[in-house]
Amino acid sequence: MLKSRKLIEKLFTTGGTFLVFPIKVVYMFVDEPMDFPLKIGVSASSKKFKKAVDRNRIKRLVKEYYRMNKHPLHNFLNVDGKQLVVFFMYIDKGLPEHALLKRKMPLIIDKLITTLSEATNQNI
Repeated sequence: MLKSRKLIEKLFTTGGTFLVFPIKVVYMFVDEPMDFPLKIGVSASSKKFKKAVDRNRIKRLVKEYYRMNKHPLHNFLNVDGKQLVVFFMYIDKGLPEHALLKRKMPLIIDKLITTLSEATNQNI
């Protein structure tokens, strides 16, 4: 999990973003050594979801569907030897359905891999 305040601030100021509704993704390659090549963070708006129970449920669901679909992203990072920080923000106004997140998370991971590979190819 992503916990470093400095890394989170750097992520939101210099990182790239894209949207696969209902999740906004912020990502950034990291040069400093980390204990694991990929760290993630998840958030749900306290403005839209007043109850902590709802926010925690959303974050738990997003983390679970990420866990089930993360393998292609890990393989991509292992091949390139890169380190990545990713932040998932749930931006919808209603509580998510399992079927929606189950369908969207593979799309998010695929789009992240494509975006990262394009960024890597441009730097070469």
